[in-house]
Amino acid sequence: MLFDTSALDTQDIYRLLVGGITPRPIAWISTMSRDGVANIAPYSFFNVASCNPPVLWYAQMNPREGGDKDTLRNLQETRECVVHIVTPALLEQMNRSCASLPPEQSEFAAAGIASCPSHGVGSLSVPASPVRYECGLREVLRISSLPGGGSVALLDVKFIHVDDALWKDMQIDQQQLGSVGRMGGEFYSLSTDLRALPRP
Repeated sequence: MLFDTSALDTQDIYRLLVGGITPRPIAWISTMSRDGVANIAPYSFFNVASCNPPVLWYAQMNPREGGDKDTLRNLQETRECVVHIVTPALLEQMNRSCASLPPEQSEFAAAGIASCPSHGVGSLSVPASPVRYECGLREVLRISSLPGGGSVALLDVKFIHVDDALWKDMQIDQQQLGSVGRMGGEFYSLSTDLRALPRP
């Protein structure tokens, strides 16, 4: 099959992109609104942008009704967030946090997600997440304001929390981390079968 994107609608393009670009790492991002409402939501358009300085990026796909999602709106107001790595033990709670809630309602409370204060930012942390990145907003790049369009947020990493049990030989133990990836449709991937290959 060959698809000409100019002849496809947004939903068709979405299915072709997220169905093939897999697995995608998940950024489970917590923010705090200007009114003090704690928000958390997952984003699978996410990765590392730079190590020097340390910068992460994630992208929101604009809702059909337009505007920004709570995460990006809160980020622009407070300029802080925490990016959590999702493990199988957190998968169900992460999935519940996908629900469309009004801005005045907290996903932490609605999804039964335990939280704790963060080290250096005002956004809450999920203590059960073994790897967490406390970040400040660097900038937002608007790709498109149309429904289904994207906005990319660049995040300066300020503090990194790694569970002591995962820190071995000065690196994060990949066999113990068990991070979850996003697939197409309603599928997720579990990192239970790892294969090590030395770089040539």
